[in-house]
Formats: sequence, structure tokens, C-alpha cells
Amino acid sequence: MFVCSCFGVTDRQVREHQEAGARTPRQIASVSKAGTDCGSCVRRIQGLLGRGACPGRQPAATAAAGAVEEPASAPSVAEAA
Repeated sequence: MFVCSCFGVTDRQVREHQEAGARTPRQIASVSKAGTDCGSCVRRIQGLLGRGACPGRQPAATAAAGAVEEPASAPSVAEAA
């Protein structure tokens, strides 16, 4: 399967480069050019390398969900009277 459409790099090639010592997307880029044009394949390369998302970062949905606070409830009509 193609990982990088811009330069025709496959997942097999990424794994071969990994076996040869490449450990980061930048190292993969230096030997294959994958990730150096449009950049849309960098996350796939990270996944193939077992790197996942950047450490210390939360996905936007998770960060937004954690920031949501419960609104204070307004007093009922009976309490206000």
C-alpha cells in the first residue's frame, strides 16, 4: 500500500528503512523523500514506526471535552420566591 503518493513510497519500503535503522519520520524522509512534499503521509509514517501521536499532546476532541465545565444551575422559580 502506498504511504506517500507524492513519491510513491510504500509501507513495505518504510518498514525496510526502519529495519535498516530509520527511527523517525525525518530519517525516513532523508532516505526516501516521503513526507517532504505535501506532508499528508507523516502521520501514517509515524504509525508505521510505532510512534503514534506526539507525546504530551491530546487530540483536539479530548482536550475540548476536558475543558467543558458544567454550567451552574439557575435557581428554580420556587427557590427564588
